[in-house]
Amino acid sequence: MNHQPPATSRWYQEVTGYQWLVLLIASAGWVFDTFEGQIFNITRGQMLTELLNSTPNSPEVKLWGDRFLAIFLVGGTLGGVLFGSLADRLGRKPTMAITILCYSLFSGLTYFATDIWHVGVLRFLVAMGVGGEWAVAAALVAEVFPPRARAQAGGIFHATGILGTWLAFLAGWAVGSDWRYAYLLGLVPALLVVWVRSKVEEPDSWQQAEQQQRQMGSFSELLGVRRWARPAILGMCLAAVGLGTYWGVAVAGQNLAELMLIKQGVAQTEADQQAKFAYGFVQACGAGVGQLCFGPLAVWLGRRRAFALMHLGALLIVPATCYLPQTYDQLLMMLPVFGFFVIGLHAGYAVYFPELFPAHLRATGSSFCFNGGRLLAASMLWMSAELKAHPALDLRAAVSILGLWFLVGLVLLAFLPETRGQELPE
Repeated sequence: MNHQPPATSRWYQEVTGYQWLVLLIASAGWVFDTFEGQIFNITRGQMLTELLNSTPNSPEVKLWGDRFLAIFLVGGTLGGVLFGSLADRLGRKPTMAITILCYSLFSGLTYFATDIWHVGVLRFLVAMGVGGEWAVAAALVAEVFPPRARAQAGGIFHATGILGTWLAFLAGWAVGSDWRYAYLLGLVPALLVVWVRSKVEEPDSWQQAEQQQRQMGSFSELLGVRRWARPAILGMCLAAVGLGTYWGVAVAGQNLAELMLIKQGVAQTEADQQAKFAYGFVQACGAGVGQLCFGPLAVWLGRRRAFALMHLGALLIVPATCYLPQTYDQLLMMLPVFGFFVIGLHAGYAVYFPELFPAHLRATGSSFCFNGGRLLAASMLWMSAELKAHPALDLRAAVSILGLWFLVGLVLLAFLPETRGQELPE
């Protein structure tokens, strides 16, 4: 007998204990995934100043900072494509364990970096694990949760990444100028592998696809069949807008705060610490709320309209945050709204991308969208580096120009399908 919950029941009332456990494990992996990405943003000023033997606000430090973010995006793309395909071929559980080990071990090795090229290589390898873990975890959550709870679970999963930002902020604040110790904390997620191996089971949909001898994780099918190729390409472009603006626009919240404090006469060391708080906690709070709101918005408005609302809000809030605040306190009031829209829309990728592809291509397709978007975003970061280093532009103007990319996201949404209320494709 088919026991369906009453229509008036809450979405979480049909969620089982095991499903909550999967969400917890996937979220833990994503928390440290985010930590590995954010710890560089928090510590790059001290790291690059030391390794380049330069001053904190020199154009050289800013240029190499954005270049390493571009390298990170390229590594995330390659790792996501590789591990996304492996997750469809080998299964979700072993691939998740491999990706966590990859990003945690290479992050820990950053402690020993003594030259600028060491950082580039290690950030690339960390990014490979980071890109792969997201794709596996997002696919796993979408497959395990019931249809009515899928959007909310996906939104919660992605929103927990804000905890990783807070951990990075706390680590950066605790170590101060001793940036190397912050990277040693990156070894902690390796312990998650034991939990993953002992508790996670392969989803029924993946097992059925394997038994049917489907072409598991086939890029030729993903890109050669129009039904899957169209959403894969468009989804990749949509992710590129969010990821490019994240690294080019969202992370500038820290720089805006630092410049505002220095303008008010605050000493460099104190300005650096307060700017970390503004970005790593205040802005992150708004981002977390925005990501938690995306799931309910996607249920209420539909996936595309929820994305459109967030892109429009981001388009408006970026120049407002750059030019309206005249004091540090005023900027602190703007940053949560800035984070809500600019970063909040990212939760939609975990909700939307797994819904576009069948089980035998789900991790591959989701990873292609999210991590292929990283590759496109890398080129945007090179442009970001040049704009921010341009002598004719101050940081506010450069960030406002980069914020115009949200217009591209609005255009892309017109060509993507709506998945609200539909079963996962098989």
